[in-house]
Amino acid sequence: MEIYVVGTGAGSEDGLTREARKTLESADLIVGYTVYTDLVKAFLPQKEYYSTGMRGEKERCVYAINAARGGKRVCVVCGGDAGVYGMTSLLYELTADDADIEIRAVAGVSAMLSGAALVGAPLGHDFAVISLSDLLTPWETIEKRLACAAEGDFVICLYNPSSKNRADYLRQACNIIMKYRDTKIVCAAARNIGRDGEEYAVMTLGEMADYKADMFTTVFIGSTKTREIKGRMVTPRGYK
Repeated sequence: MEIYVVGTGAGSEDGLTREARKTLESADLIVGYTVYTDLVKAFLPQKEYYSTGMRGEKERCVYAINAARGGKRVCVVCGGDAGVYGMTSLLYELTADDADIEIRAVAGVSAMLSGAALVGAPLGHDFAVISLSDLLTPWETIEKRLACAAEGDFVICLYNPSSKNRADYLRQACNIIMKYRDTKIVCAAARNIGRDGEEYAVMTLGEMADYKADMFTTVFIGSTKTREIKGRMVTPRGYK
């Protein structure tokens, strides 16, 4: 028995890899967070679906496992890449003692990559990726990771920078980083990547502290080497 975990890319059908599309087309059942199953329903409406809202991750995975045990070919879908803040690791954990179920991950284009392409080339050198969501990670741990990445002069990509209940988290993160970097460091934000209303903005770190981000925003904080070139955020690799 196999469960396929499929990354759907940034937010539109165009963001799917060919392998992801083929895997979804072969599924009997597609399971996922409502936002991601709605994306797939737009081009595969005839499939059977099971979706839940936020915080229903374990419920979705258990449903998928039981369906696979019942003989269905199951795909669990996640935005971006299913192994980056996605369901792949949870499915491995839930099936750790079940030798009959194999987990097959199908890579997708994560927001750090599709967002980077939109804003320029911010990830041209070493970088760190940190989620500002404290639902599963204590804020104290997030603060430590931000400080370590800033002190190490990594470009920092921030997922989940803000929400209704975490309106000031991006500002707090920028304040931590500004202990180690100049306020004029080049930064960028990519919003609604691959969806209607897609937009990006290049700004300074000081300006980023006041930026109104949401859960559909991916933030890039530059290193000391990052520059603005042609209105885009670029971190040189050092070839010149």
